[in-house]
This record gives sequence, structure tokens and C-alpha cells, in this order.
Amino acid sequence: MLLIVWHSRTGTAQAMARAAFDGASREGPCRMLRADEAFGTAGEEALLAASGYLFCCPENLGAMSGVMKEFFDQAYYPLLGRIEGRPYATMIAAGTDGAAAQRQIDRIATGWRLRRVAEPLIVLTGAQTPEAILAAKGVAAENLLDCCNLGQGLCGGLALGVF
Repeated sequence: MLLIVWHSRTGTAQAMARAAFDGASREGPCRMLRADEAFGTAGEEALLAASGYLFCCPENLGAMSGVMKEFFDQAYYPLLGRIEGRPYATMIAAGTDGAAAQRQIDRIATGWRLRRVAEPLIVLTGAQTPEAILAAKGVAAENLLDCCNLGQGLCGGLALGVF
């Protein structure tokens, strides 16, 4: 089963996660879990039950969103030594960069000894003013297709035992 753990502030990362879920569900079992619903035992159980992971969040102030960071903070040590070798990929929603949030998640995944199986997918919104940053955002159709394809590829790879 593919587990998609996501957090969104303005709807961009949520739309990305939903598109990935739609693609993944064509290939096999998958589940979406909001990062703030995955604190404690619920997140630990979901991560242990999954065969692979797709982490999706916004970059805020040059870092992954605080809710996503809190999810990793709570899940990291209880799962250390229990999920090694499982595949993962990432999707980041960002204004103009996204690389810092990406690096943070990669460092955590390295500590868990997960295996990256797809290139990072970073969707740039171009938002730069306070109003644009805080506003609800749509996601371009081509970006949603990329998210859908990533979810489908990950879940398909898990179903076929490729990863």
C-alpha cells in the first residue's frame, strides 16, 4: 500500500496529494493521511502498514510546513529501525524554490534509510506578495497530471514489486 502523507495551507499541496491519490488508486491500494491527523499512534500504525510513501507539503519560509515537520518529529524515533529500505518520493508546493523543504525531507528519509525512487516534484506557484502567498491557489492542469503520474507510478511499482 502507498501512503500519501500531506499538509496544505492554501490548497496547493492538497490538490497535488489528491491528484497523486487519484493516479495511485488506479494501480493498487493507497491511502491519504493528513499530517496533522498522523500524530502519535495513528501515524506510526499507518507508516508501518505502508509499503511505500509519498510526502507532500508546502515550503513555508524556506522550510517544510510546521505541521509536516511536527508529523516527522513525532514519527521519527518510534519508527527508527522499523521501515528501512521502503521506497519514497516527495512533492513540494512552493512560491519560487522548494529546494529547502525538499532537502529537509530527504535528510529525514535518509535517517530512516528510505529509498528515493522518483525525482522530487516541486510545483511553483510564483506567489511573492503576502496576499498571494496566503490566498487559496489552483494548480495548473499539467502540474496535476505530473502529480497523478507520480502517484500512479509509485503505486504501480509497489504492486508489481519493482521497488
